[in-house]
Amino acid sequence: MSMVLSNTYEAFIAAGVPADKAKKASEEIAGFDRRLVRLEVMNALILAGVVSLVIKTFFT
Repeated sequence: MSMVLSNTYEAFIAAGVPADKAKKASEEIAGFDRRLVRLEVMNALILAGVVSLVIKTFFT
């Protein structure tokens, strides 16, 4: 199922972009947004792992 960012879609329509192209572009932007969220989660997990290793090394 495709997710469309409604504000982005509406902005494209207001700028005169055809509806089909506006929908595809906003779906693509939404896909990048989902990928960015996944990267942020992975970075948080890596940071948590590094912190736990530092704590284990220096405080046990």
